Amino acid sequence: MLRLTHTAMPGKLQKTLPIKNLPLIHQILPVFVLTAFAVLASFLWQGHKGFNLWDEGYLWYGAQRVLLGEVPLRDFVSYDPGRYYWSAALMSLWGDSGIMALRGAVAVFQAIGLFTGLLLIAQKSPLRFKFPGFLYLLLSAITLMVWMYPRHKLFDISLSILLVGVLSFLVQHPARLRYFVCGLCIGLVAIFGRNHGVYGAVGSAGVMGWLAIKPDSRKDQPGFGEGLLLWAAGVVAGFTPLLAMMLLVPGFASAFWESIRFLFEVKATNLPLPVPWPWKVSLDSIPSEEAIRGVLIGVLFIGILSFSLVGIAWILFQKFYNKAVSPVLVASVFLGLPYAHYAYSRADVGHLAQSIFPLLIGCLVLLAAQPAKIKWPFAVALCTMSLWVMHAFHPGWQCHASQCKAIEISGNHLMVSPEVESDVRLLRKLAKEYAPDGGSFVVTPFWPGAYPLLNTKSPMWGIYALFPRNEDFQQEEIKRIAAASPGFVLIYDLPLDGREELRFRNTHPLIYRYIIEHFDRVFDSPNPVYQIYTGKKLAE
Repeated sequence: MLRLTHTAMPGKLQKTLPIKNLPLIHQILPVFVLTAFAVLASFLWQGHKGFNLWDEGYLWYGAQRVLLGEVPLRDFVSYDPGRYYWSAALMSLWGDSGIMALRGAVAVFQAIGLFTGLLLIAQKSPLRFKFPGFLYLLLSAITLMVWMYPRHKLFDISLSILLVGVLSFLVQHPARLRYFVCGLCIGLVAIFGRNHGVYGAVGSAGVMGWLAIKPDSRKDQPGFGEGLLLWAAGVVAGFTPLLAMMLLVPGFASAFWESIRFLFEVKATNLPLPVPWPWKVSLDSIPSEEAIRGVLIGVLFIGILSFSLVGIAWILFQKFYNKAVSPVLVASVFLGLPYAHYAYSRADVGHLAQSIFPLLIGCLVLLAAQPAKIKWPFAVALCTMSLWVMHAFHPGWQCHASQCKAIEISGNHLMVSPEVESDVRLLRKLAKEYAPDGGSFVVTPFWPGAYPLLNTKSPMWGIYALFPRNEDFQQEEIKRIAAASPGFVLIYDLPLDGREELRFRNTHPLIYRYIIEHFDRVFDSPNPVYQIYTGKKLAE
């Protein structure tokens, strides 16, 4: 066997170590280096480009408030707490609560997800520092990176990749300890996003059912019932930090259960959009780039569902005939179904991007094991299609393709679109004139990023008022507004998705009436959809 030799001192005995015992050099280190390079290159290229007052501002506000001691869900509407505490911890470590510090914290989580995905692919395309293996991994990295959009949703994207890794870990060697570890990881994932916890649970059920068919003859593989109990114990253990918050943080438990109750009240996790089926795209004699992109997006919506349905049928067939199947492929097809549900719940490019990673990883792992004449053409085609569809959505490309303007936000110099620059300038002008020195104001229903932009607390709990709310909730919000005595109110009067019932006046009619009755309308608004009210009336 080829061996590496290390000499401790001249004249002393030499120690030897088999090369096969160096997985760090052969596989993990190249994957780590490629991951670090890809994430850093993306961050340097577009980290200072673009700014989103909507969803990115929603995340930024929460991270800032956690830094100041507030609690997600209890003190402001939010995602699940994990991503805020992750972001706040790193921002605190860096001593910066600005937008670039937030993006840096998100990029670290992105790197964890990308590293996991590439490591799964590398198992089927061994590196050993050889050119073909590394080239395939580079092609895979480009394919995965281009789908890591939008920036403020990189937590969700990385969580989907981590779930593929966790279920692959179970399938690879379904021992008792691994059932528990799998559940543990899903419990931790749920702290960052309860929907991902549910998707992980659905995927786990599929995997455990698949493993129970003609189970492994090894003594350490438990039966279905025992495995389920071990997995459930792991879920509880992983979810312990949030359970501890319910017990120890006053008011958090009621806020958490209220957030679950509200989902049942609105009967939705997202505002739905029609699926962009490929046959709905009108094609001219010479299709435009945008038309081709529309067709490809529609094909991918079909693909994420078909991949799972066909894949599950195939791995079941293989299982019944005792044929080997890649653990990563098993994990990917069982996770593909719940993530397809997420994509279809609001069928736009952003939700497609957050749902596509089981499909991408499954395909790249499947192709890695194929002969070169199949592997390379299809891998290149997948990468090319991904670049064609997604490049136009990234802020780096958008600033390259159109004129961006320089602006300062939280001490950082950013390049943003003219529209965003104008909106930021408007908010700063209103704050300077009507809410100086950190005074209170209200911006609703969109633009939660206005508050961290101006380093101010929102008077309202509902910083992102998308869904209709009942009278009791609105009355509580009115009390908060009255107590804060805001210097100005900006209502973004937009029918979201073109639906008139989603205007703020229709989703929150009592709050809207309170504002128009207690504040004076400014009629020289720079945009007719921006309703601006200032100064509490003297009669009040």
